Amino acid sequence: MFVVYGTIDLHLPYSSSLKEKRKTVQAIISRVRKRFNVSISEVDHHELWQRSTIGFAAVSASFAESELILSALKETVYQYSDQSELIDFLFTHISE
Repeated sequence: MFVVYGTIDLHLPYSSSLKEKRKTVQAIISRVRKRFNVSISEVDHHELWQRSTIGFAAVSASFAESELILSALKETVYQYSDQSELIDFLFTHISE
């Protein structure tokens, strides 16, 4: 069993309201949830228009599967590169 968890820090330079920010962040989160069974949510910077931190956690049967989840997360964020900029992508693997 492998557990992977971490945070994704985003800058949303074109967001001019919390509503616009929420639309972009929720689009990223829902796309990830559709592809994988990942626990994911906005965890910080709720009150800021142009900043967001998304936390995630997932359990997988193999290391390769956990790497696939991580690459899908990055790929999803990059698909929204016209609306957001990736500041930081931190993660940790735990194996049992």
